[in-house]
Amino acid sequence: MKKPNALINSSSPYLLQHAYNPVNWYPWGPEALQKAIDEDKLLLISIGYSACHWCHVMEHESFEDDGVAELMNAHFICIKVDREERPDIDQVYMSAVQLLTGRGGWPLNCFALPDGKPVYGGTYFPKVQWKNVLLNLAEGYKNDPVKFRDYASQLTDGIKQEDLVPASEEHPDFDSEVIEASIQNWHKQLDLEEGGPSRAPKFPLPNNYQFLLNYNFYFKNLALEQHLRMTLKKMAYGGIYDQIGGGFARYSVDHLWKVPHFEKMLYDNAQLISLYSNAYRRFQDPLYREVVEATIDFVNRELKGTYENYFSALDADSEGEEGKFYVWTRDEVMAIAGEDFNIIEAYYNINETGYWEHGNYILLRKKDDDEIAKQFQISKEELSEVISRFKKQALLVRSGRVRPGLDDKTLTSWNALMVTALIDAYQAFGTKKYLEDAIACMTFLLKHTFMPDGSVCHSFKNGVSTISGFLEDYAFLVQALVKCYEATFNDNYLEYANKLVRYTIDHFYDQRSRYFYFTSDLDAPLIARKFEIQDNVIASSNSQMAINLFQLGRYFEIDDWVELSAQMIAGLEPKMVQYGSAYSNWLNYYLMRVAPSQELIIAGPGAIGFLEQLSAEFFGPAMLIGGTTGTSSIPIIGNRNQGPETLIYLCENKVCNIPYKTVAEALNALKGSTRNLSGSA
Repeated sequence: MKKPNALINSSSPYLLQHAYNPVNWYPWGPEALQKAIDEDKLLLISIGYSACHWCHVMEHESFEDDGVAELMNAHFICIKVDREERPDIDQVYMSAVQLLTGRGGWPLNCFALPDGKPVYGGTYFPKVQWKNVLLNLAEGYKNDPVKFRDYASQLTDGIKQEDLVPASEEHPDFDSEVIEASIQNWHKQLDLEEGGPSRAPKFPLPNNYQFLLNYNFYFKNLALEQHLRMTLKKMAYGGIYDQIGGGFARYSVDHLWKVPHFEKMLYDNAQLISLYSNAYRRFQDPLYREVVEATIDFVNRELKGTYENYFSALDADSEGEEGKFYVWTRDEVMAIAGEDFNIIEAYYNINETGYWEHGNYILLRKKDDDEIAKQFQISKEELSEVISRFKKQALLVRSGRVRPGLDDKTLTSWNALMVTALIDAYQAFGTKKYLEDAIACMTFLLKHTFMPDGSVCHSFKNGVSTISGFLEDYAFLVQALVKCYEATFNDNYLEYANKLVRYTIDHFYDQRSRYFYFTSDLDAPLIARKFEIQDNVIASSNSQMAINLFQLGRYFEIDDWVELSAQMIAGLEPKMVQYGSAYSNWLNYYLMRVAPSQELIIAGPGAIGFLEQLSAEFFGPAMLIGGTTGTSSIPIIGNRNQGPETLIYLCENKVCNIPYKTVAEALNALKGSTRNLSGSA
């Protein structure tokens, strides 16, 4: 019988996957680090996550092999890290591997001195190569430790310098020409035939398209609008989207959005719910609503916990095969579709277009409903019934398969993104259940992740909160709290957000750089204290903090916070112009400063009803929304509710118009106040 290693008491599903490896794994912590010092052995820091396909491959090839494990145990202190539980550790050693090799990914395997300074690393290593790396490093460190220490010091200096942006004393001009120049450069990198970026693999990158959506509201760029809408359609039609059960896979391995890397992550789906919801408010395309509703159904069906929380991910693999849960043979589709097979075959491309490998097909779409209905000489209503019937039966059949593994830890930052997503969907469609689910999840977060000292925890599992929160937890919690306020006008949400911002300023802010560190000053230090500046698959925590400071500075009339947010972006303008896709959430902030500084304030007993009507009819991405049904403690609301009437105030630069008494009047004024900012400062 296999004996467990030191990972057996971990809460992380990823660490528990390795708890019976013959490798003598340790979790990151004082015991492993001290053991490396005492025995003068190199650290092997192996980082991954539970849904990672190539992490599973390397585990099976190397970490489950007794001979390989013997080498690892003899010469190294081996540490396993869940990158989702400890993104701070992942940031440090990912930086090292990227500096060493020019690329990164997971599994991430980094070798370090006993003090944690890295000396060598890479991603996935085949078994034979891995054994050679182990032997060469062990022998090299034994024979020339001074060489290793010198190199580690140089590499560590590089890690510390990597994400520093020189602080600028100049106040940014917030000139629309910066945004226009960024778009011009960005446009050269777009795939104008299949949507998304002109490269493979293709990640959805929701914050990229959220910015392009917001930009197009103010700048009216028809070519960009066409690209944006094509991308949203191609993703929704592609294999990256689960045509049967809803929800998106992490990325497509090709440029066609066809073959997904089948893992499903909460953070992707939350952000894509927000993106498609906001796109619906802008364009009223029924496809976007269909995608949002099916994706929320997926998240609630497969990722929701008993605390009104949301779990992290579904694995790419089941029964040891990538994608097995999601793909279909032709015979399986025929058995489910029955007499509707010809329609289903055409609709979901059970042909050379949808063929993947080993007789399996990935369901995907190429033609609109109108084309398919015309092809088979049926009405769209009849087609809808056929597709609905097939989906329902296929989902039932699929539920009998061996399911992918579930990563059942709950991360504060990702749950905050899901709260934001549900409220975005509520604002787009008026579905009260989405608001109820959002408030229930926020209630869970307030109860289980907030600590008495004002801090928050990063992870929750089995009723226990663990790991000191990172900047991403604070940044996205504040964002979600603002969204909760926007939908309910409950002042408590903004008061919580206010406290969190004050805590981050006290414990994360660096006066010299004018950015926020990713870790608190109360956390045990690593070899480098990193800043997260560039936007990636998830917006960077610093760009979101800039938005938070700007919004809350206006709500609470704290000019210092508005100024602090401006200081954060000073010096980033050249990078935004050159690499817009890597600074898209910073561009969202910049757009807020370029657009008219407008506030929509609704006061009176009917404020929530008016708000729901306005949300359904108007999308203004840079507008600050506030209100009250009675009295409010939020300074920007002031003492506006003076009687039984519900009044709508449209304000700009702290000057308010005569209030409107009907939603129709307010809508006319809102639409009239929208300006084309192209060429303006």
